[in-house]
Formats: sequence, C-alpha cells, structure tokens
Amino acid sequence: MLYVTDLPETEYVQFYANYIKLAGKKDLISGLTASFKETLSFFESIPNDKLEYRYQDGKWTVKDILQHIIDTERIFAYRALRFARQDETVLPGFEENQYAVTAHANKRTKEDLLEEYQTVRQATICLFKSFSKDMFLQIGKASGANMSVRAVGFVTIGHEKHHCQVIKSRYL
Repeated sequence: MLYVTDLPETEYVQFYANYIKLAGKKDLISGLTASFKETLSFFESIPNDKLEYRYQDGKWTVKDILQHIIDTERIFAYRALRFARQDETVLPGFEENQYAVTAHANKRTKEDLLEEYQTVRQATICLFKSFSKDMFLQIGKASGANMSVRAVGFVTIGHEKHHCQVIKSRYL
C-alpha cells in the first residue's frame, strides 16, 4: 500500500505540495476511490441553478470546473502511464484556460459530465491498480518538473479536493 506519508518531497515540486497535503492519509487506491465517491456525491448535490453560475466575470462555472477536473485527471493519468513505462520523453504542460474555453462544458448536461467523470475515474483507478511497486517509484518530467508516478496519483486526489473546496466557498 502507498501512503502520502511515504512520499518524499523529492518526488514532486513545491507547486503540488498543497494538492499532496489535501490527498489525506488513505492509501492511494483507497484515496482515489473515496475521493471519487465524495466528489460524485458533491456534484450530484449541486442545484441545477448553480451549475452555470460565475462568482465573477471571467471565472469558470461549476460545469467548467467539473470539466477541468476530468481533463486534468486524463492528463495526469497519461503522465503516470508514460512515467511508469519508463518513457523518458519530457511531457509538455497544458493551458487549462484554453481547455476550458474550447470544452464548451456549459452546453453539456450535468448527467453527461458526471458520466464522463465516473468513466475517467474508474479508468484511473484501474490504471493505478495495475502498477507494480517499482512502477510507482518511476520519475518522469512534465511541465518542466520531475514527478513520481505515485505523486501523480496523490496530486490527482488533491487537485479534485481543491476544486471542490473552491466551489463550496465561492459558488454555493
């Protein structure tokens, strides 16, 4: 089992430290599963009249944030796969605001977005379950920074929790 407390700071850069902290103390697979259940329940509970609300001009809507969580998880899972397979290719970052503009999340239904979220998370859990202990320790480079496979998993959990906290504090 892999716990966030086993993760040395040398396996990620400071930018991700808050996400790592938010991942909690569960082992990685249990954390991904628990976070999935909590996040799904949270988004299901958001009233429809809040889904396209912006607390300020130019800010994302709740639907935009959910789409961002989905897109980012896909990117993180791809990075984890490449790193686990010892692919030494330096991976680029991505422009999250451009993704949000071109994703057109506000034209989708809540149900459609949640179905995609569920599919992506289930795929992520299956992927991380397939990794051996040695694979979790592999380090790759993305967005100009080194990161281990296991750090990617914990960042995935924390990133999602961060955005749910933002929704709770600024949107609801």
